[in-house]
Amino acid sequence: MKNLILLILFTTSLTIINAQKIHIKVLNEKDTVVHLIKYFGKGLYYADTAVMKNGEVTFDGAKQKAGIMGLLLTGQRYFEFVYNNEAIDLETSGPNFIDNMKVKKSEENKIFIPYVNFITKKKTEAAQLGDERNKLKPEDAQFKTLGEKIDGLNKEVEVYQNNIMSQHKDKLVAKIVKMSTEIVIPEAPVDAKGNIMDSSFRFHYYRQHYWDNVDLLDERLVNNPVFHNKLEYFFSKNMMMQHWDTVLYYAFDFCDRLNPKTKTFEYVVGWLTSTYGKSQIMGMDKVYLFMLDRYYCTKNESGQSPAYWVAEDKFKDLCDNIKNKINLVVGVRPPNLILKDTTDNHWVNMYDIKADYTILYFWDPECGHCKKITPKIEKLYTEKLKARNVEVFSVGKAVGKDFEGWKKFIRENNLSFINVAVTDKLYNLAKTDAGSLVPVFPGEKGKPTTLESLNYQTTYDIFSTPKVFVLDKDKKIIAKSISLSQVEDLLDKLQGKTDSVKLFPPDAEEDAQMQKKD
Repeated sequence: MKNLILLILFTTSLTIINAQKIHIKVLNEKDTVVHLIKYFGKGLYYADTAVMKNGEVTFDGAKQKAGIMGLLLTGQRYFEFVYNNEAIDLETSGPNFIDNMKVKKSEENKIFIPYVNFITKKKTEAAQLGDERNKLKPEDAQFKTLGEKIDGLNKEVEVYQNNIMSQHKDKLVAKIVKMSTEIVIPEAPVDAKGNIMDSSFRFHYYRQHYWDNVDLLDERLVNNPVFHNKLEYFFSKNMMMQHWDTVLYYAFDFCDRLNPKTKTFEYVVGWLTSTYGKSQIMGMDKVYLFMLDRYYCTKNESGQSPAYWVAEDKFKDLCDNIKNKINLVVGVRPPNLILKDTTDNHWVNMYDIKADYTILYFWDPECGHCKKITPKIEKLYTEKLKARNVEVFSVGKAVGKDFEGWKKFIRENNLSFINVAVTDKLYNLAKTDAGSLVPVFPGEKGKPTTLESLNYQTTYDIFSTPKVFVLDKDKKIIAKSISLSQVEDLLDKLQGKTDSVKLFPPDAEEDAQMQKKD
C-alpha cells in the first residue's frame, strides 16, 4: 500500500513537471545553442539556454514566470509566444515564424498566435489604405471611401478582440488583449441648450480611467511590452503636464494602488525612479528623490524597505543624505545659512537678505574651476546684477590653511558680494563647544547659528565645487547646478532684460562642469 501511494505521488509529480515543458521545433535549423527569452516590461532578458538538435529544443517551464516569452535563434532572430504554466508544443519555420506557426499543444497559444497573425494582417492593410489616402485631398471622393475602409478594418479588429475577451475570460491571453484595447470614452455632458459643459471632460475621463482595462493585481501582465508602453505613455506629456509636482502626484497615486509584493510594483517603482533620475530637465530630480524617499529609503510594517528587489548593500548609496537632498529641490525653501564673514566676527543670515533674487554659491579657494568662475561671478554681479537687486551669497571653504587662502583670494579678486564661511576659528569652537553656537533643545533662543549652517556641506549636499543655486525673493530654489551663462540668461529673462548684452555667452566646458552631478 505504501509503495502504491509513493508511485501515485511520483506519477502525479511527473505529470506536473511534464505539464510545464516548453517544446519547440523549428524546421531547417542547424544544431546550435538557443535561448529562451522573457519580457520584464519592455526589456528582453535571457530566461534559459539549451542546445537545439535536429531543430528541436525543450525548456523547463517550471522555472519561468507567466507572460510573453520567445525563442532567440542565431542571427538575432526570434519569435514570441504566451507562457502561462502549461505545456507548450510549437512547430514553425522561417523566415516568417509566426505566420508558419503550428500550435500542437497550448490552449493559450491556440488563441494568441492566430490573434497576432490577424492583427498583423489588418494593420498592414490599414497602413496601405492610409498611404493611399495620404496622397489625396480631403475633398477627393476616394478620400472618404478609403477612410470608411480603414474604419471597417478597425471594427473587425475590435470584434475579434471582444470575442477573445468574452469567450476566453480565464486565459492570460484575454487579459493581454484587453490591456491593449482602449477604454470607451463617453460624450461630454451638455446643458439644456446642447452646449458642452466641460471642454476637457473627455481628456480627464480618459486619464482617470486609463488603467481600467489592465488588471493591476495580476503581475503576469508586467512581463509584456504592452504594459511598459502604456506606462510610458501615461507619464508622458500627452497625459500630464511635465512638472515635477504633477508627475509625483500621479506617480504616488499609481504606485500606492499596486500590491507592494508584486513584480508589477517592482517594475513601476523602478522605472519611474530610474527614468526621472536620468532626466536632464531641471527640477525633475524632485521626482527621483521623493520616489527614493517613499519607496526605497523608508521601512514598511515588516521593518524592511518596500524596494524588496534591491540588494541590502545598495541602500547606502541610494539613501545617502536623502533627507537633506529632498530639501534642495526646485520650489523648496532650503535650510537657512548663518555664517561668519571675513572679519571672523560678523554673522550673516541668508534669510535676512533683501533681494529679488539670490545666487547661493559654494566654492573652494583651492578648486581649479572655482578660481576661474568666481571672478566671473564678481564681474556679472558688479556690472549687471547688483543694480537689479540680485545678491550673491557666497560660501567658501575656510578651515585650517584654507582660511587665509580664502581671504587672500577675496582680496586679490576684489570680491564685493557677500562672502561667508565656517571659518577656522568657528570650526574649532564648534568641535569643542557646539552648545555655545547652536540650540541644544528645540526652540532655544540666543544662539548665533544653526547646526545645519555649521554642517552646510551635508545640509546642501556639497561634495564637489563649484555649486550654484538661484533663489527667489522668498529664498525658494528656482534653479540649481547651472553654469554662469545660464544664470545670466535666466535672470535676464526673469527680470525682463532679454535684450541685455550677455557678459558670458554659453561655454560648453563650463556648462558641463557646473551641471555634473555629485
